[in-house]
Amino acid sequence: MLNVATMLPQGLQPWRRQFRWSSPCVHFFVLTVVTFGVLAPLTCQQLLHSYFYMRHWYLNSMSQEFLQQNQEDGLSALHYFERLQTPNSSEKVASEAFQPWLLITIITVQRRPEFHYVLQVASRFHRLLQECGPSCQHHRILLCNVEADPSSHQDAKLLAKSFPVVNRYGRRENSVLSLNRFEKEKQDYAYCLERSLQTYNPKYVLLVEDDAIPEEEIFPVLHHLLQMRFSKPHLQNALYVKLYHPERLQHYINPEPMRILEWLGIGMFLGSLLGFLYSWTSCRSALSWPIVLFFALYSMLLVELVGRHYFLELRRLAPPLYNIVPVTECCTPAMLFSAPSAHRVLGYLKELRCRPGFAKDTALYSLLRTMSERAFVVEPNLVRHVGMFSSIRLSDNPKLL
Repeated sequence: MLNVATMLPQGLQPWRRQFRWSSPCVHFFVLTVVTFGVLAPLTCQQLLHSYFYMRHWYLNSMSQEFLQQNQEDGLSALHYFERLQTPNSSEKVASEAFQPWLLITIITVQRRPEFHYVLQVASRFHRLLQECGPSCQHHRILLCNVEADPSSHQDAKLLAKSFPVVNRYGRRENSVLSLNRFEKEKQDYAYCLERSLQTYNPKYVLLVEDDAIPEEEIFPVLHHLLQMRFSKPHLQNALYVKLYHPERLQHYINPEPMRILEWLGIGMFLGSLLGFLYSWTSCRSALSWPIVLFFALYSMLLVELVGRHYFLELRRLAPPLYNIVPVTECCTPAMLFSAPSAHRVLGYLKELRCRPGFAKDTALYSLLRTMSERAFVVEPNLVRHVGMFSSIRLSDNPKLL
């Protein structure tokens, strides 16, 4: 019988030995093909914020399911407040005279009434405060109604039986019609922040839009951040702290280069760990840098393609695991201000005029450069943005993406 190995030219025999089935090159090739060609596409095709998400197959149905569930949650919130006993007048006076450590101000405007967005937000905060116990006894909720005709906002009228409410406008205000929508939103935002300070003089103000539902762990995390983390010199005097950034903008490959160091760190850690496991299972005597390099690149690619958002969810295991990073531009569903920073923000916003392309989130972000301020964002998000029907950008057929 012929021996094929002896028939190969002498120069090709080392090549054959290198690419035998026990070769790391073959193992790495098979692992890459199986992971990114088979396993990841199959397991991640319904993950909304993954590169493997099959948008054309699932987006329409998932958007409709989300809207239906949101409508059901709105009805549940409505029943929650219908069952809630109205506090008597003496309790309201005591509540308004109390100086809270944290004031939660919910900014609300009339939206699609069947979803009861503000009721969903208020009911979740109310329940979490009840469950929080003594550690939240110095927290209060304030509703800020910025509807041009406040009497038309039925959900706000219902909440007025349970929480203090401030209305920006009287009956029907014609003066707001002369403002563009973005400038009106900025002025409404500044009004609610200012009234929060005037009414309660709190140490911190959490300004929440009426379609940002808090996560279950929001208060333990906020207590840890404010009492422990933000006592450090480099975090003090922040202009604001964002509690939400859109999941679709949380990838490593994006215009925010600060995440590259985190990405490299994940590659170095997982590359070393997986390289060690591979060397151990393949009975290799030592860990070589090509093996570590492969698994580092493999890990970085996997985390990015599956979605950084899903790996950030692991930080919810404990409040100390939450990350604080320099702030990103987009979106203001939930913003935390200290009293001194709130006064600075109010002064800054009076000098700015918003317009299409320069909304209030962009205006706030621009202050960091022009005023030499600092701001931060908490990861993962501490609120969920559920309002698919925006009060600024109207759409009759919204999608999750």
